[in-house]
Amino acid sequence: MSATFVGMPAFPEAAREAVRNPTLRGNLRHATHTIRAKRARAVGELSDWAGLREAGRRIKDHTLRHLDRYLEQLEESVTAAGGTVHWAADAEEANRIVTELVRATGESEVVKVKSMATQEIELNEALAAAGIRAYETDLAELIVQLGKDRPSHILVPAIHRNRGEIRDIFAREMREWGRPAPEDLTDTPADLAEAARLHLREKFLRAKVGISGANFMVAETGTLVVVESEGNGRMCLTLPETLISVVGIEKIVPTWRDLEVFLQTLPRSSTAERMNPYTSMWTGTTDEDGPRAFHLVLLDNGRTDTLADTVGRQALRCIRCSACLNVCPVYERAGGHAYGSVYPGPIGAILSPQLRGTGSEIDASLPYASSLCGACYEVCPVAIDIPEVLVHLRERVVEGGPAVRRGNKVLLKPAKGHAAERAAMRAARWAFAHPGALRAGQRLASRTRRLHPRTLPGPGRAWSGARDLPAVPPEPFRDWWQRTRGGKDGDR
Repeated sequence: MSATFVGMPAFPEAAREAVRNPTLRGNLRHATHTIRAKRARAVGELSDWAGLREAGRRIKDHTLRHLDRYLEQLEESVTAAGGTVHWAADAEEANRIVTELVRATGESEVVKVKSMATQEIELNEALAAAGIRAYETDLAELIVQLGKDRPSHILVPAIHRNRGEIRDIFAREMREWGRPAPEDLTDTPADLAEAARLHLREKFLRAKVGISGANFMVAETGTLVVVESEGNGRMCLTLPETLISVVGIEKIVPTWRDLEVFLQTLPRSSTAERMNPYTSMWTGTTDEDGPRAFHLVLLDNGRTDTLADTVGRQALRCIRCSACLNVCPVYERAGGHAYGSVYPGPIGAILSPQLRGTGSEIDASLPYASSLCGACYEVCPVAIDIPEVLVHLRERVVEGGPAVRRGNKVLLKPAKGHAAERAAMRAARWAFAHPGALRAGQRLASRTRRLHPRTLPGPGRAWSGARDLPAVPPEPFRDWWQRTRGGKDGDR
């Protein structure tokens, strides 16, 4: 199986294949229900959760409105603290910057903290092409890497694997990456964790370069923050001589005080903990401790285009907690791989099409990977109205495709396909604008209701193949109103 998402099919096709896998569905159901229940208990402990949620939303919205100013402040603060800031417009530029920084150290291997930004730009593959080997040190990311697999969850990338599968991966693959797994390795969690610990320890002790992302960046001080549960992040952030952090430009908060809100909401929404076991913060470099050189690569890669969309930009509030995945009935059945992106689930269905555009088959299908039940919005700690953005993106796909910038205007780029759907929407618009034609059509539909097919022909099969067609009533509402209320046609 490929380690990247290149060439993935559209969501409906990938999901259809996934739901036929009983092992996958069992793994997902058990894991998501367990995390969901723990999160509910952790959030229920706080009487001011709604207030914290609203505070997080406001802080993020304020920051996004003034993102240019806070990014400049961040650069000044990081530079003053001894770090170096690099700006990357896209994945190619970010990969080139990181590769050159690693080459400058003379090293041929790096250790990595779990980072979705580096997965987004496929940094590991770019480093491998340059002869540099990247070692994932998060337990779940290690499982994915050793298994030549793809992540399927924001918080637990190997959620689709059970203990037996993990044991087989360790026994088969660890020797190719370093210290082999013990010969008598079992599938108990303690044994699997110990095998990973022994395998990674030698890498921590010899690595000269560490690569990370960041959960937050504080503009006023230049501080970066990583929260994690295993301690591998702390090792990667403190032991290497050079630290390179690749971070999306939306991860910034203005002040240290703002950080307090998210350090309460993120742990409870993600791991269902009151606080993370490891919260690592670093500001530039010091002579006494930590890396001697620190580089911050600020990644755009579609984020400023997303910012230009007044409805879709709320996706940039996301703090990557994964709560929306754990309550989503679609994700629970289809799994993360079906989304064809490092960002799966409801947040991926609105974030990926904005970062990458809707020109590809997979990205054009993602806004439809939802039942619009609204559970994702209810649990989001920064109140992202995911159903609203999904409907907005569906409109974009049907009417015109991705937003593109032309000077000071944001226009819709013509989309390929969906001609039948666009034609149907135009016909409906015309009918609603002509009451006489609408009334005649309704009466004709009622009188021919016994002749109506149970499924739609042509492109309509995609809709009626998964649901029953609504029954046409014996008479239109207007006729019923006139017959029962004695009013004239069209009275209200």
